[in-house]
Amino acid sequence: MQTIMIYLLFINVIAFFLYGSDKQKAKKNQWRIPEKTLILLAVAGGSLGAFTGMQVFRHKTRKPVFRYGIPFIILCQAGMFLFFLYKMF
Repeated sequence: MQTIMIYLLFINVIAFFLYGSDKQKAKKNQWRIPEKTLILLAVAGGSLGAFTGMQVFRHKTRKPVFRYGIPFIILCQAGMFLFFLYKMF
């Protein structure tokens, strides 16, 4: 369980900072982080970091795949967490 928590912390921090990095690159008209990578980070467990990064950096908040997709991923992951928590006890 501790390993999972460390992984989730790590992936969320990475997601948060990559959203910030992509926003800075967008402002400077530089090479960007692919949207698939940003979504994949959320699916891989970094959804809270991705959502927080979207809000803090005001990045990808207008695109429907991010605006609705990231909260949907959070809900799915929360549902899976509650399901496994229920099965454990």
